Parts: sequence; C-alpha cells; structure tokens
Amino acid sequence: MRSHPPGSAPASSFMALKILVAGGFGVGKTTLVGSVSEIRPLSTEERLTEAGRPVDRLDGVEHKTTTTVAMDFGRITLHDDLALYLFGTPGQDRFWFLWDELAQGALGAVVLADTRRLADCFSAIDYFEHRAIPFVVAVNCFDGARAHRPDEVARALDLDPGTPVLLCDARDRASCKEVLIGLVEHAAASYEARLRPGVGSGG
Repeated sequence: MRSHPPGSAPASSFMALKILVAGGFGVGKTTLVGSVSEIRPLSTEERLTEAGRPVDRLDGVEHKTTTTVAMDFGRITLHDDLALYLFGTPGQDRFWFLWDELAQGALGAVVLADTRRLADCFSAIDYFEHRAIPFVVAVNCFDGARAHRPDEVARALDLDPGTPVLLCDARDRASCKEVLIGLVEHAAASYEARLRPGVGSGG
C-alpha cells in the first residue's frame, strides 16, 4: 500500500487518520462506508440465519438479510495531505468484543442514528464517552422517517454540550463527506482543548 496517494504531498507530510463508524444494527454503517470510500470497500457481511434470530434484534429492520460480523473498511482522501481510514463496527451485541481492537488509535467516531430507533445508538455513545473518544452523531435520514431537528436529537440522546449532531444520507457521498469533515474538525477542537493548561487537571 502506498504511504500517500500518487501525485499528492510527500510521505513526510501525509497523514492518515483512523475513524470508526458505529451505531445500531441496520442503521446504515456499511452503506456509509461504501458510499464515501474511494477504494472498493472491504465488507464482512454475512447472511442472517434462523439460528441467529433469538439473539439478533430485527425490530424496525425486518427487511435486513445480512449483517457485519467483523468490520467494514474504506478510505477517503480529504486533502492532498490527509486521508481517512474508515472502520465500520458490527452493530450487534454479540460482536462487541471486536470494538476495543477497532477503537485503538482512532481519532474519533461517527455514531449513526435512526430517529425511529434512537435507543439503538445509546450503547455506542456510552462507549465513546467513557473512553473520551470524540464523536459526532449523524442522523441517517431514511425515506419515510419523520424529520427531527439536530437539537431535538441531542436532547433525546442526552448528549454532552458541544457534541455535534449532523443530518446525512448514508447513500450520498457528498453528504457522508461533510459528516467526516465535521468529525475531524470536532476531534481536532477536542484534543486542542485537552492540551490547554488546566483542562482535565481538576484545577
């Protein structure tokens, strides 16, 4: 794999950042990674089976026939000197043991949310809050879902002040790219704030 895209900045100034795409089962993580990736995305989707029905919650996603069992992977170059490596996490509880491995070294995360099933993203939000990993909530605007304002979603999820809530269409590359730019900006501001004197020192 090249250390930087052909024709871009030299390797010494090129930066690749790791981003997680998380959220509940069937919220659109695989779709987002596939929509925005400039390479053919790696997907570990497998067909749902009858044996998995007792443990896989299909409420609201009865039409879904596959599930991510390890991760999705894609890449997008935002600037000549900046690329994002995207890791889509599995959404089901039985695959949560993979999250700690995927989260190592991550700059931040996108938590995808479906307003028809907001409770499904609580676990992901708790995970990143407890580990102080910056994240944004991206509301995937499904066809037929009632529109909600970002501030309404923030209140419903009881987000910490300053946590961005963005609207997106996981099928649209430009929309997903704006979410990723928003995450990078939020993560940069979060890490900068931690470096300020007195921040996090208890004084």
